[in-house]
Amino acid sequence: MKNDQLQNSRGVMLITGATSGFGAAAARMAVSHGFQLVLTGRRTERLQRLQAELGLAVLKTLAFDVCDLKATQKALSSLDKDEVPHVLINNAGLAVGTESVDHGFYEDWNRMIDTNLKGLLHVTRELTPRMTSGARIINIGSIAGRQAYPGGAVYNASKFAVHGLTQAMRMDLLPRGIQVAQVAPGAAETEFSQVRFKGDDSLAKEVYLGFEPLRAEDVADAILYIATRPAHVSIQDMLIMPAAQASAYHYHKS
Repeated sequence: MKNDQLQNSRGVMLITGATSGFGAAAARMAVSHGFQLVLTGRRTERLQRLQAELGLAVLKTLAFDVCDLKATQKALSSLDKDEVPHVLINNAGLAVGTESVDHGFYEDWNRMIDTNLKGLLHVTRELTPRMTSGARIINIGSIAGRQAYPGGAVYNASKFAVHGLTQAMRMDLLPRGIQVAQVAPGAAETEFSQVRFKGDDSLAKEVYLGFEPLRAEDVADAILYIATRPAHVSIQDMLIMPAAQASAYHYHKS
């Protein structure tokens, strides 16, 4: 069954952090574009629900934390040859806390660095040796990786690192014919702010008052646009913002 399906598909897309936000939206949209999916995330129940929703398009779900190198290695080594991705979406990431650098919490800093940077590296290092010419890697960055702002120092640092890493990966993998791109969203209403404010829904909602933010589907659309370009076309970097946002600092709110 799998081989027949793969012959009629665009290939396999593996999405990290597929249990919510951009990852879940990209998974749903990828099915309509003909991709087979390998979905990863920390929350088993959410992966199972998404698999039930998307049906046979999902080849495999893998529940693990990208921060955990051994768990990442074990999970990704379980992929069969026909499950190795043609498109890898390095989406897992988060922001935690808004304290200034002199009042920040080490556990928050470690969580952001371990997820946003080291987690991306863990997945990339395990999969790229098995990926073939014509494959694509799409890293999810942020406007926070282009412009720093108060209260975001370590999140900024992690996303600036993703921005630089994406450029270097593109150079490293060019001889192997593997394209590397980045999608860097501005303000998008997902679970992002709930995580950042540690479950305080009222503070999370305040972030988006007075303007229409991006939806997860808007960012997924950008991801799928890059993933479906002809083989000779390389979209390397995409900064996507809501119409009411001009920079990390400038919003037009009603």
